[in-house]
Amino acid sequence: MSVSAHDLCRMAGEMAFEHGALAVDVAKRAYRDMDAEGDQPRAQFWFLMAVLIDDVLRYGIDSDEGPIIH
Repeated sequence: MSVSAHDLCRMAGEMAFEHGALAVDVAKRAYRDMDAEGDQPRAQFWFLMAVLIDDVLRYGIDSDEGPIIH
């Protein structure tokens, strides 16, 4: 199953809205756990979520607009 970049941004925005800075910690913990278990696809997902959630919280990225790469 593939997930679009826009969907990932929306998920990050929802997590940030619901849980604030705690969402970044949860995503980082999930990343470390999945990485330690050798589950690279899930580890990569949680690493990306940690980055996106942090961007939403820190820079006020509009998660409904999707990612913008410059």
